[in-house]
Amino acid sequence: MNSKIRCIAVDDELLGRKLLEENIGQLPFLELVGTCKNAFEAIELLANEKVDLVFLDIQMPGMTGTKLLESMVTKPMVIFVTAYEQYAVESYDLQVVDYLMKPVSFERFTKAAMKAKELFRLSKSEVTNEEQTYMFVNVEYSLVKINFDQITHIEGLKDYIKIYVTNAVHPILTKSTLKGIEEKLPSKKFLRVQKSFIVNLEKIESIRNHRITIGKYEIPVSDSNMESLLEAINYNK
Repeated sequence: MNSKIRCIAVDDELLGRKLLEENIGQLPFLELVGTCKNAFEAIELLANEKVDLVFLDIQMPGMTGTKLLESMVTKPMVIFVTAYEQYAVESYDLQVVDYLMKPVSFERFTKAAMKAKELFRLSKSEVTNEEQTYMFVNVEYSLVKINFDQITHIEGLKDYIKIYVTNAVHPILTKSTLKGIEEKLPSKKFLRVQKSFIVNLEKIESIRNHRITIGKYEIPVSDSNMESLLEAINYNK
């Protein structure tokens, strides 16, 4: 993909903005749209420019970076750049691409930018879910690739989901809703069978008394989804 990632740098310190500007300029897939010294300048810039990625300081006068992100209706990708590690947990809940601690080496900056590049590529991909064979999910500030044919089932836990895969002892935990992850999956292979569960149809071993067996797991099927399940597996009475 030839299009560049349009980004802005937000930091109340001049040195911080200059360093971000310098680092951004060294990566050919990034295009710096502008720099801001506080959240209010960023709000104005975001209202007038198309921005894909924000390098965002947290501790700023007037409004913190976390409050700025929470206030956005349409959220661009965000990489926090801060001197304060105590915001790490809060930033994880905000689903940022990465969390950089000052002083940031160019190597670490590049690693974070590459994560954003991959997310940007996936968001602009013309490949449909039915053609796609994998997806990426955020797991503790890393993008983890998961092949669809390795997924057995997915369990929703409020704001988090567990993705059960054949090649791992423990499920993969990522912050998302079940509806959000469902939109990434090929509908011909995966089916939501209950409020909290999505199953890979190819991994079903048996169905009995409204319960699906996949390996050592038993997954409940709601009455309303039972007919859809039977249709999906081409069951004929």
